[in-house]
Amino acid sequence: MDHNLAVLIDGDNIPSAYVKEMMEEIAKYGNPTIKRIYGDWTNPRLGKWKGVLLENAITPIQQYGYTQGKNATDSAMIIDAMDILYSGKVNGFCIVSSDSDFTRLATRLREAGMQVFGIGEKKTPSPFIVACDKFIYIEILKQQSEDDTVDVSKSKSAAKSSIDKITSKEIRWISHTINDLADDDGWAFLGDVGSLLQKKQPNFDSRNYGFQKLTPLISSINNFEVERREDSKGRKKLIYVKIREKKRANSRRS
Repeated sequence: MDHNLAVLIDGDNIPSAYVKEMMEEIAKYGNPTIKRIYGDWTNPRLGKWKGVLLENAITPIQQYGYTQGKNATDSAMIIDAMDILYSGKVNGFCIVSSDSDFTRLATRLREAGMQVFGIGEKKTPSPFIVACDKFIYIEILKQQSEDDTVDVSKSKSAAKSSIDKITSKEIRWISHTINDLADDDGWAFLGDVGSLLQKKQPNFDSRNYGFQKLTPLISSINNFEVERREDSKGRKKLIYVKIREKKRANSRRS
């Protein structure tokens, strides 16, 4: 059964260009029964949003900037989020913003047993990211859209700026996670590895590194071995991973 999600969008802080891709991503995690976007709609800067609200059934919430330099949108979103929480109509929230001011809100919602998904730009401060159960970078959604519509030769070069490279830090982090779950022979079920990686680092996403799924990402790293096994009924392939043993230098000198 799908979770019912409340989607709250910070219109002052998120670009409108990929709202369609963003809503498609949110649908993977639940049914967005409440969809609201907050901002001062008298401000011409939000004009681009107006054309996509009806197409995606997103309700605009007017919030005037009463004091210059103060973000009234944040307060309106937080108040609405708490009202929705106590209404009991949803099982989770999606907070769409790159603003660290929503860190405490995400924490409070999770304390109440809600699942919290975040969507924002890569500039999003770490405290907000780790306060969510899962955080998705909007740049990755942009890249996917471009890959689907642009010539392959062009899209590969255009996507480079959005893709991160796997570093030794990430490899150590994945290795520690495998060790946490490994059996006596060093093998761990990849599905469990992915779930634990997500809990440790909510912004972990194989798409950040240019892979649609976790399996090809892990397979691309020489430090790990991947093994496909059939389940007890022989109907399904189960994927396991272990840390590749390092060959000892000079161990086979003649």
